[in-house]
Amino acid sequence: METLQFISIACAVGVFIFLFVKFKRQTFISGFFSFIAIIVFGATIYFYGIDRTYSEKTEEAPQYIKAANSTEQKEKTAIIKIENKVLIDAPVIKQFPELPRGCEVTTLAMLLGSAGVEVDKMTLAEEIKRDPTPRTINNGEIHFGNPHKGFVGNMYTFNEPGLGVYHEPILELAENYLPKKMVNLSGQSFDELKIPISDGRPVWVIINSQYRELEDSYFQIWHTKDGKVRITMKEHSVLITGYDDQFVYFNDPLTGKKNKKAPIKDFEKSWVQMGSQALTYSY
Repeated sequence: METLQFISIACAVGVFIFLFVKFKRQTFISGFFSFIAIIVFGATIYFYGIDRTYSEKTEEAPQYIKAANSTEQKEKTAIIKIENKVLIDAPVIKQFPELPRGCEVTTLAMLLGSAGVEVDKMTLAEEIKRDPTPRTINNGEIHFGNPHKGFVGNMYTFNEPGLGVYHEPILELAENYLPKKMVNLSGQSFDELKIPISDGRPVWVIINSQYRELEDSYFQIWHTKDGKVRITMKEHSVLITGYDDQFVYFNDPLTGKKNKKAPIKDFEKSWVQMGSQALTYSY
């Protein structure tokens, strides 16, 4: 770009000299128009060069992804290198025996702990929003709460009906502890989850306890106040702590195992099947 600018300016100077010699009786006029020609021609090439330079600098290599920046996600704009292999040392907490259905709040406790916020799973269990709709069956149809609105059923025992909660109430609760720092990755591609993980931030997700895509027979339709919701009793939540080309690693509140692994393709299908729900935090 610098060479092109030099040539353009040299040409403009040549035009100025030619006009000066050719029309020396009109030196002032020729000089004035030559000067204008230099400015216009030079400026055109200069801004063309800037535009080319800007375009070249913003074309990042495939292994780099630009982090999202939105009011909703509160994520800072940054260029983060997506690593081929990552494993985060995040806290692991077991949901049992106190919270048989408390995988979501237990996983949230792990996520908050990795962000430096120490909060007990039992405290989160008390604070999570609930949908108090009782479970009934009318004409063969199941009527129950909506996990998108609040925790459904009893979290503390399997002796009473219940299920769990989805990302919306978890996000609302998490923002009480990390105001303006929570990042909602729900609805994004699985590759988007690798951005915060590569940056040392684990990711809260909703999957199923089989860590694979489930057959339709595992699902049922619930009728809620907000409409129909497709539910599986295998619903589960874990904290993703890493990945490589074959496996995804996660802290599992069900077993209390740290950096448990599952085939990454199966895990991704499970996550997508459960609505691509994911949360993390920003610094």
